[in-house]
Amino acid sequence: MSAIVELEHVHVARGNSVVLHDVSLRIEAGESLAILGPNGCGKSTLLKTMTCELYPLVRPDMRVRIMERERWDLTELKRRMGVVSPELPGRETRKTSGFDAILTGFFSSSTLWPNLTVTPAMRVHAEEVLELVGAEPLRNKPVGQMSAGEQRRVMIGRALAASSEMLLLDEPSNALDLGAQHDLREMLRGLAARGTAIVMITHHIADILPEMQRIVMMREGRIVADGAKSDLLTEARLSELFGREIVLTERGGYWNAW
Repeated sequence: MSAIVELEHVHVARGNSVVLHDVSLRIEAGESLAILGPNGCGKSTLLKTMTCELYPLVRPDMRVRIMERERWDLTELKRRMGVVSPELPGRETRKTSGFDAILTGFFSSSTLWPNLTVTPAMRVHAEEVLELVGAEPLRNKPVGQMSAGEQRRVMIGRALAASSEMLLLDEPSNALDLGAQHDLREMLRGLAARGTAIVMITHHIADILPEMQRIVMMREGRIVADGAKSDLLTEARLSELFGREIVLTERGGYWNAW
């Protein structure tokens, strides 16, 4: 597979408003990058377009290909793309244990309903994922009794059960305290080192992993810059993007904005 996402001249409406304007984006297989921009700039809409939850307006020059296909059964696509949203898990998921929550990733379901058949191979893979994301202590703990950081760890494991090749993360550090943010980023670095492609939607500069060398900047529903982190993660560029004077500091490959 040469590209996991190919968007050309995409416009997307939500309700009566067009929120993505003439977006073109290509993400290669195995590539990790951050999509950065202020709240309300269209980042989450872009992610939902990648996962085919939202459809572009039909125009002659518009083109969408996901994993080299233009049409998908959404259930199948969800099993191929590991998506982690910023929302807390739903009511049924909160009753589920950490291990069973990871197993639900094979079915893209909220819990292990009685009609779902878990195979021995699924259980073996879920055991591997549980260890990979450092969630072994959460095996038998109900998701609803976990902290926000623990829930995020399990939800990433759930996404990895569906796809060990790619993660799509929407504002992954939201609702996490400083310690949980650090643990999350170190876990994601470990996944990136193992070859998992990570596409991260964020407005937090500190979320951008040292392994991510490409930045896509969005403002007002448009991609305004797409290039190397060394070129775009600068005080001048970020000040323009967020409309405020920003001072950058770097430590251990991570950047923080002030």
